[in-house]
Amino acid sequence: MRKFYPIYIFAFFAVCLIPSAGLFFGGGGDTAESQDVAEMPSLAADGRFNEKILSDAGTYFEDHFAFRSEWVTAYSFLADKIFGVSAQDGVIVGTDGWLYYKDSLDDYQGADQMTDRQLFDLAHSLAMVQQYASENSVDFAFAVAPNKNSLYGGHMPYYYRGFRTEGGNLQRLTPYLKEEGVNYVDLYGLLRSQDEVLYHVRDSHWNNKGAAMAADAILTSLGKKHASYEGRDYQIRRDYEGDLDGMLCPAAVKKEDEVYYDPLPSFTYVKEVESNFAPKIYTENTSAAGSLVMYRDSFGNALLPFMAEAYGDSYFSRAVPYQLTDLFSCNADTMVIERAERFLPEMAAQAPMMAAPIASSDIPADAEFSEDIIQNLSVSDQGAFTRITGELPKKLLHTRSKIYIRVNGLVDYEAFPVALADGTEGFQLLVATETLEQKKNSFCAYLSE
Repeated sequence: MRKFYPIYIFAFFAVCLIPSAGLFFGGGGDTAESQDVAEMPSLAADGRFNEKILSDAGTYFEDHFAFRSEWVTAYSFLADKIFGVSAQDGVIVGTDGWLYYKDSLDDYQGADQMTDRQLFDLAHSLAMVQQYASENSVDFAFAVAPNKNSLYGGHMPYYYRGFRTEGGNLQRLTPYLKEEGVNYVDLYGLLRSQDEVLYHVRDSHWNNKGAAMAADAILTSLGKKHASYEGRDYQIRRDYEGDLDGMLCPAAVKKEDEVYYDPLPSFTYVKEVESNFAPKIYTENTSAAGSLVMYRDSFGNALLPFMAEAYGDSYFSRAVPYQLTDLFSCNADTMVIERAERFLPEMAAQAPMMAAPIASSDIPADAEFSEDIIQNLSVSDQGAFTRITGELPKKLLHTRSKIYIRVNGLVDYEAFPVALADGTEGFQLLVATETLEQKKNSFCAYLSE
């Protein structure tokens, strides 16, 4: 038996060396399951020896070793079939071939739910944006793309079954949006009411039919004339490759059905783009009127054609925070914010870049402003505007407290409320730099009841 030991040892090391040897001979594996990959490390950086060369080399190897996709796929297959678990941290393997994005797990189970204060902060911030849009003759709509397991949680693994006893963040946010008068488009209720499944099985997003239905609801809420896709002829082609499938099994992605309307939405890209996930996309449709600015995430990839068809000019941005100067540079008459359900806590923590509204009639005559309650004040020059942020004692804030900042004892502004994930409460406001003193400025806060 011992005479075979050298053979076993040789075979073991030969298998272990395949990834390295393949990389050496130019056989670096592809990285289909990852969008961000490491570049070839350099011995020198900025004219100096790269002290992190070994760490950088290890990261590069992890992303580029030979037959990477095949190894990842084989490992995922064994983990699923033998242990019934996912081999990728970001993917949940459900029943009947269903895959879910793990970032939506907290929403599904009701863990780390947003506080009432966070919900108010988000709803009121959207109301401030809507008011700003209205003052500039821009129509506004806000829509939330539901998490896949919020609509189709029946295929989630039994050990991840939801245990929340009340609605999730989205359901709890809805009354606040109504109270604040935000033009909210309820895509959750719309999609939930449909008999057919409108999301992909091995992807985290809706299919084209679900996107067309969502776009119709958004455009209808805006009173925008648009083409209806209800009842339009379509073909089903099995050519769609899911994002979660690409993460889990990059060398063996299972193509699934996708809906293609006949005819397709009519529009053109102003500049060539690699995909609808590009950070900035401009479109035009000479048969339509109006100008749209839409802030969106990956759910907007499938939405884009249907929204672009409805406007003469459209600008689609994935940039956060939202830069509301886009409304003027694009001469927009419509603004839409679309965000996935799992990103709602992030929205409450990040205020848009918008000039702070001047507050006058909203503040009681006997309001007491205090400089002492502002903690960790930060003032940063942003060019035409100056960004002012700070933290506030939680004990002084009620659920619906609005935040007003008096600048240099002269002008009162309403600040965007900001609620961070760690429980810190604060504010942000942008004021015209030309209105501030060059050296010393004073900032005092008043919190409404």
